[in-house]
Amino acid sequence: MSLFKVILNTLPRPWLIKASYIVRPVIALYLKGNTYTDPIDGKSFRKFLPYGYGNQRKNALSPSTLSLERHRLMWLFLKDETNFFNSTKKLKVLHIAPEQCFLDLFKKQKNLEYITSDLESPIADVKADICDLPFKENEFDVVFCNHVLEHIPDDTKAMQELYRVMKKGGFGVFQIPQDLSRDVTFEDNSITDKDERAKIFGQYDHVRVYGKDYFNKLRSVGFKVDEVDYTKKIDSKQIERFCLMKGELLPICYK
Repeated sequence: MSLFKVILNTLPRPWLIKASYIVRPVIALYLKGNTYTDPIDGKSFRKFLPYGYGNQRKNALSPSTLSLERHRLMWLFLKDETNFFNSTKKLKVLHIAPEQCFLDLFKKQKNLEYITSDLESPIADVKADICDLPFKENEFDVVFCNHVLEHIPDDTKAMQELYRVMKKGGFGVFQIPQDLSRDVTFEDNSITDKDERAKIFGQYDHVRVYGKDYFNKLRSVGFKVDEVDYTKKIDSKQIERFCLMKGELLPICYK
C-alpha cells in the first residue's frame, strides 16, 4: 500500500486539509513539467498524483490546486456553459463542504457573494448540519454540494434542505460517487465497521453506493435534473491533458 493511500485512510479529513496547505507548494514544484495541465489554474506538470481510498487512480490529483477529475470537469462546465464567472448580476452562492481547489478562486470573484458551510471542515465559514441549514428559503442563486450526500444517513432530508435554500430559477451541482452499472442505490445501515464500509461502499465514511436512480431521487424533492456527460463536448486530447474521467456525469439541478 502506498504511503499516500495510508495517509488518506488514516488521518481525519480536517487534518488532511490543514496538512495539504503545507505540502502542496513543495509537491507542485517537484512535479513541474508539461505533460498534464490543470485547467483551474493553468499550471502544468510532468504527472499528477495518484488518488483513491481503495484502488488508486493514476494522474488523478493536481499538485497545484489539489483538484480531482470531477473538480476539473465541473470547472470547465461552469466556465463554458454558465454565467457563473461573468454574471452582470451578483450571484449569491452556497458551497457545502468547500473544496480547496475552488475556495480562494471563488472568494476572489467580484460577481459572487460566496458562503461556505460544513459541520467539520476547518475552511468553511458557517458550521452547520446539511440536514438543518441556517439559511432562509429561496436564498441562493447557486448551490454546490459535491461528494457529500454519500456521507449523510438521511440524504432525502439533505436534498430537501438544498432545494429549500435555492432560489427559484437557481441551479446547483450535486456530484456524488456513482456506480452507473447499478439501477438502484444500495445502502445498509447495519454495516458500521469501517473496513467493511470501505469494501462495500468504496470509502470508510460512506453510507451508500448511488446508482442511476440518484437523479430521480433529486427529482422527487422538486429539482429539475439534467444528467450531463460534459466529456462528450471536450476534445479527446484535452480529456487526456486535463486528466478527466470520460463518461462522468454531472448532476445539474434547477429549481
